[in-house]
Amino acid sequence: MPADAPSPSPEMLAAVLQPALDNPDLGSLTGHVTDAQTGATLWQQQTDTPQVPGSIVKVLTTAAALLTLPADHRTTTTVVQGATPGQLVLVGGGDPTLTAKPTGTQGYYTDAPHLDDLISQIHRSGIHVSSLIVDNTIFAGPTIAPGWDTADIAGGSIAPIESVMLDGGRTDPLADYSPRTHTPALDTGRALAEQLGLDPASVSEGTAPSATPAAPVVASVQSAPLSTRLRDLMVHSDDVLAETVGFEIALARGLPATFDGAVNAITHTLQESGFDTTRAQLRDASGLSTDDRISAHLIDQVLTAAAGPDTPELRPLLDTLPVAAATGTLADRFNPPSPAAGWVRAKTGSLSGVSSLAGIVVDNDQRVLTFTLMSNGTAPEAARPALDAVATALRGCGCR
Repeated sequence: MPADAPSPSPEMLAAVLQPALDNPDLGSLTGHVTDAQTGATLWQQQTDTPQVPGSIVKVLTTAAALLTLPADHRTTTTVVQGATPGQLVLVGGGDPTLTAKPTGTQGYYTDAPHLDDLISQIHRSGIHVSSLIVDNTIFAGPTIAPGWDTADIAGGSIAPIESVMLDGGRTDPLADYSPRTHTPALDTGRALAEQLGLDPASVSEGTAPSATPAAPVVASVQSAPLSTRLRDLMVHSDDVLAETVGFEIALARGLPATFDGAVNAITHTLQESGFDTTRAQLRDASGLSTDDRISAHLIDQVLTAAAGPDTPELRPLLDTLPVAAATGTLADRFNPPSPAAGWVRAKTGSLSGVSSLAGIVVDNDQRVLTFTLMSNGTAPEAARPALDAVATALRGCGCR
């Protein structure tokens, strides 16, 4: 965008937004709008009041990942020899994207590793496999975060967070909201055992021997690079992938791979980069928890840093945002003839009584604005179009 594009007048912008803001479907609304180039606040409403955010928490998780890990960082799933002859151990490395789909086809996640690649490597090793155990110990602690509803496992939003999964625990590997398994690590081991000619019921959890010459690696596969996985988790608002990336950040910072470790890693990373997290209360990395509380100001600070000139390491965050009327969770919003189609890029958030929208928009004067809107207290079906109307007003603003 041109550096000399005029910035909106806060007074004019407020007047343009007011008709959309008067919609009672917005419920209890907090929000913030910023000039990305200068960092100047253009509009705010209870911006520092913490609210239940929904999935816009993923903006914070993605930012912390970009600030902590290299873009090409990968996680590894391995198979090692066990303690007895013929025993193999599937060792989870924190990758939920391993797919049961055959090599040469696409699983749910972009460029995911394939289970049949592990099987081929095991066959090439010449080992006569007699038993299989699953080592799930890299992730310690609870597999369900505070504030989650276990009904969301069958509902397809989440699976227990374990260190190895097939297609994020989906029973249908290509469906966004496929019912999930309650035992993703064991199910992955069972699928591997079945392909090796073993009884799936014989698979159990255990611990791999130390990586010594007595316990060599027999097979391994790697996830897609972090940059690819971040785009998947943001565009599709994938809760499982967000949580495992949170655990990945925790491990990189020397913290336990737990929900507490992940949220501490995320908040400390943001604090160290100058973001004010004092009012943030996170229980997970995905925003699925109804116990999460964050302010619109915090999210908007991160988006402004990504869109502005001073934090280039966060610029890739913008490429992960869904595009209005085009991709991911915005594919069916802002549809033409909406003037915002293609011009709004934003992360959505939705829980019972919670709707959020946070991202960037180019206004009619070609000025880049960041915005965060958080609605609590009304049904998403009503709040979403009301939020979209506010973002559309931002797009239509010359407001000089």
